[in-house]
Amino acid sequence: MGNTLIFGAAGQLGQCLAAVAAQRNTPNIIFLSEVEGNILDPDGLARLFAAHRPAYVVNCAAYTAVDKAEDEPDLARRINRDGVANLARLCGEYGSVLIQISTDFVFAGTGNAPLLETDATAPGSVYGRTKLEGEQVIAAHTGRFFILRTSWLYSEYAGNFVKTMLRLGRERDELRVIWDQVGTPTYAIDLAGCILHIIENQSAAFGLYHYSNEGLTSWYDFTTAIFELSATPARVLPIRSSEYPTKATRPAFSVLDKTKVKTQLGLAIPHWRASLQVCLQRLAG
Repeated sequence: MGNTLIFGAAGQLGQCLAAVAAQRNTPNIIFLSEVEGNILDPDGLARLFAAHRPAYVVNCAAYTAVDKAEDEPDLARRINRDGVANLARLCGEYGSVLIQISTDFVFAGTGNAPLLETDATAPGSVYGRTKLEGEQVIAAHTGRFFILRTSWLYSEYAGNFVKTMLRLGRERDELRVIWDQVGTPTYAIDLAGCILHIIENQSAAFGLYHYSNEGLTSWYDFTTAIFELSATPARVLPIRSSEYPTKATRPAFSVLDKTKVKTQLGLAIPHWRASLQVCLQRLAG
């Protein structure tokens, strides 16, 4: 198996990939921080590709500050679109397979049925628009790619919703959490396993896929489960999105249909609550 370059390795998913790769003894993976692998530096990228001639390139680098992106659309676009184009161009030149991570934010989120890869996109935020543009620039440079859309990512690494709720649950007696946004939490360790499955099996089933854990929930019910499974005594109260206004519009319903990733890649996907329990056990030590 040839080399794999992981860009954005210092982030949450990058750290999860490192943990899962170590557990599975996956060889020849090179983890690159933002400084070591700057996706906005075409010359630096060219040197990395020439030195390592990667078989696979995994792009975990992204502008993910959803509300801040409303004030920094140009920077978000440079990272989420132009940086992806830089990688895709070199992947085309070297015959590398690009694995790009995308998001449920590419959808309007106004429906009530699980979202297929073929469903129309209509992002309602700068973050969602720039991530969709990142998806769209890839095919101009290479046909050897996997785009994995995911949602509500959390883990024991970096900052995320689960760790924030645990902290707030220790600090406060009561939390108010949105109940009218529905989606599926995704344990980033499980997503890392999906990525490594593609690499280890040298899959040629290229294309666009949805990956999250199974099931669906609201942020309120997710928080209630976090507190229940971690024995956190804080009380959780449901509120509407209108009671907690944000700069960026969030999808109200963004449950991803995983039929394609299960059938084409042969993956079994855990239920979100089972994976949450694993994460909480690891966080508790």
